[in-house]
Amino acid sequence: MESTGVYWVPVWNILEGDFKLIIVNAQHLKKVPGRKDDVGDAEWIAQCMQCGMLRASFVPKGEVRGWRHLTRQRMKLNHQHTSIVNRIHGVLHQGNVKLSNVATDIMGVSGRSMIRAMSKGESDPKVLATLAQGRLKAKAEELEESLDGQLTQGQRWLLDRLLKQAEELEDEIDIYSNQIKLEMAAHEKQLELLDTISGVGRRSAENILAEIGPNMDQFPTDDDLVSWAGLCPGKNESGGKRRSTKTPKGNQWLKDALIEAAWAASRQKNSYLAGLYRRLAPRRGKKRAIVAVARSILQSSWHILKKGVPYKELGGDYFDHLNEEKVTRNLVKRLERLGFNVELTPKNRAA
Repeated sequence: MESTGVYWVPVWNILEGDFKLIIVNAQHLKKVPGRKDDVGDAEWIAQCMQCGMLRASFVPKGEVRGWRHLTRQRMKLNHQHTSIVNRIHGVLHQGNVKLSNVATDIMGVSGRSMIRAMSKGESDPKVLATLAQGRLKAKAEELEESLDGQLTQGQRWLLDRLLKQAEELEDEIDIYSNQIKLEMAAHEKQLELLDTISGVGRRSAENILAEIGPNMDQFPTDDDLVSWAGLCPGKNESGGKRRSTKTPKGNQWLKDALIEAAWAASRQKNSYLAGLYRRLAPRRGKKRAIVAVARSILQSSWHILKKGVPYKELGGDYFDHLNEEKVTRNLVKRLERLGFNVELTPKNRAA
C-alpha cells in the first residue's frame, strides 16, 4: 500500500497458477463497506479482490508510457515559452510600447523584427513600422502610434535575452516534435483521424493519443473515459445533501491538452463545438462551457479510436434545429422588445 492514492493488490489465479499485481484506485476502495483500520486492511483488500469488488486501474503499455515522457516534456517547454512571451509583453508595456494593440501575435515575423530592432537600440516609430510585413503593412499609422515608447537600456538588454530564450525553446520544441512523430509513426492513421476534430491540431492529437493510448478496450464506453479523465461533474453527496459538483481529479496532462483544444474550437466558425460553447457560456460561465467542449472532444476521440472513423461535423446551427419553434419565438420576442413589428414568411411560400 502506498500514500499516493493507489493500492498495489496481489492477485493469485488458482486455475492458471500465476501471480500478478494490479493497481487499484484508493478512492474506489474507500466506498466499499467494511473495515478501514490498518490492522485488517491487507486482509480486507484481498477479500474485496477475491469477490470481484475492485477494478484495476488503467496502466498503459510501455510504448504509450514512452510517448508520455516526450509529450509531457514538450508541454512543459510550451509553458516556459508562453511565460517568456508574457514577460516580453510586460517589458514592452513598461516602456509604453503597445505593439500588442495592433499586432495579433507579437512573436510573428513582423513582431520579432520590431522587437529585435528595439533591443538593438532603434527607437524611431517610423523606422520600426517599416519592418511590418504582410497585412500589418496596412496599419502603418496605428503601428507608429503603438511603437512610440521609451525603453531603457536595461529593458532593451532584457528584450534581447528573452527573445533569444524564446527562440532556443522553439528549437527544442521542434526537436521533441520530430522525435514524437518518429515514435508515433505506426499510428499515423489514428493521429490523422483525431486531427479531423474541430480545434484539435497535430500537436493536440499527439498529446491526446499519448495519454489515453490507441486501444480503447480498457474504456468500455466514452463515459468511462470521461470519468477517468476527470471531465465529468463531481458527486459528493452525504445524508441527502449535495456538497460539491466540481470536476474530480483526473489526468491533468490530458485535461490541459483538451482545454487548449477546446479554446481553439470555441473560436472556429460554423462548428458544432463553437455552437456548444456559445450555448453554455452565457448561463453557465466561460470556464464551465470550455470544460463541456473539452468533454465533447474527448468523447469524439473515443468513438474515432474505437471505430476508426473521422469526426463528423454537425455544424454551428445544430442546436437551433433541435427546437426551431422555440428559437424562432425567442428571436421574435427580442425584436419586438427593440420596437419592431415582426411578420414571418417561410422561404418556400415567398418563392
